[in-house]
Amino acid sequence: MDLEKYMFPCLSKTLFGIECLGCGFQRSFVLLLQGDFSGSFKMYPALITTILFLGIIALSFIQKSKNYNNLIFISAVLNGIFMVASYIYKHY
Repeated sequence: MDLEKYMFPCLSKTLFGIECLGCGFQRSFVLLLQGDFSGSFKMYPALITTILFLGIIALSFIQKSKNYNNLIFISAVLNGIFMVASYIYKHY
């Protein structure tokens, strides 16, 4: 099955010709689902931190009795650092 034809195009790349900080996420996620961990990391290194961040947000919605604000903030900053670092690594 060719998943490329079902992927969303990058709006930033389509309109301006510049890749955004999230470019490569979909392909990296598909590679991760196929078991190609090194290929997934090379495509988009921030995938793991993004999944961790989204998982913590989902956990905060499921367990409303606990306060996850600090953990969400730390994981968001860590994810942002990884996104910027991977963008710089891919382009420079």
